[in-house]
Amino acid sequence: MASVRARTRGRERIVALGDAGLPDRELRAAVLGVLREVIGFSAYVWLLTDPVTLVGSAPLADVPCLPELPALVKSKYATAVNRWTALRSRGTAAGLLTEATGGDLARSLVWREVLSRYAIADVASAVFADQHGCWGFLDLWRDDASGPFDAADAAFLADVAAPLVGALRRCQARTFAEPATVYRHDAGPVVLTLDDELHIVSRTAASQDWLDVLLPPGPGAQAVPASVYNVAAQLLAAEAGVDDHPARARAHLAGGFWLTLRAARLSSEPQPDAPAGARPAIAVTIEEASAADRLDLFGRAYGLTARERELLSLLATGSDTRTLARQMSLSEHTVTDHLKSVFAKTGARDRITVLSRALGTRR
Repeated sequence: MASVRARTRGRERIVALGDAGLPDRELRAAVLGVLREVIGFSAYVWLLTDPVTLVGSAPLADVPCLPELPALVKSKYATAVNRWTALRSRGTAAGLLTEATGGDLARSLVWREVLSRYAIADVASAVFADQHGCWGFLDLWRDDASGPFDAADAAFLADVAAPLVGALRRCQARTFAEPATVYRHDAGPVVLTLDDELHIVSRTAASQDWLDVLLPPGPGAQAVPASVYNVAAQLLAAEAGVDDHPARARAHLAGGFWLTLRAARLSSEPQPDAPAGARPAIAVTIEEASAADRLDLFGRAYGLTARERELLSLLATGSDTRTLARQMSLSEHTVTDHLKSVFAKTGARDRITVLSRALGTRR
């Protein structure tokens, strides 16, 4: 068990890392290094999330069950116990699986279905959320050899979650600093279908080419972003009544380019030879994020208020100050004050600059 001094120093190091302006993967990796020293763990999974839907993307993970990734993701989303969405709803930044289950880990579906086979003794979970949205969640695993986490470990995670929320949000804000990279649009739509075990059933002919451009796979492998599993698993969770957030996630790829992934259940006519209980496949679509999605993400990432985000959306329609005032039922003076606040928060010097960054256009 780390001393109070070690924990204090660990928190200081994490705060400094959050202020260093690192890209999100580098930040998460560096913070995990500090957490390993202070509280220790055997494996980890740290995802960024869509700030509105709370659906995960961009995982950073080191777990012993990667060959079972679809099963792990499915059971994680289907598990109500200690779910990151539940932590956020309770206003709790961190929680322990042993505590949430009263020591009976079998009460957790993800433990019964996957973690039990890997001798996992406990999971410490943290959620990173503020008034602008939820920006990620973290699971730290400990195996039987290490034993469960304790209250001091949970308290430390909760303590460092606060500065990390802002750091993760600022990471997303920095993705808008560059114009959106132009990717190929000639290959056609990207659609994958999955069964209820999250196994890929089919994909459009263009999907492989498009995904290979966006997410180059390893030798002999096919590119399947983990975000596909996440939105599909959220659909299953919603169907099961575990969580009611939409099966949708917006994820940053690279160079200012944002994707939107959606999952939906296909409908089909009953087939006489279909197995009993068989359900239509899950379709996952991947497309470039719309202007409205980019404006929303930009506003949340930069910490704009709801009124300022509304102003930004109206600004994108080309409205002048007088029209903005009428549309928002505000005085022109108040609109001007809101604009000044938007410029100050985003570092933009004028309307053209703030819109070009938000929309990813060249400036």
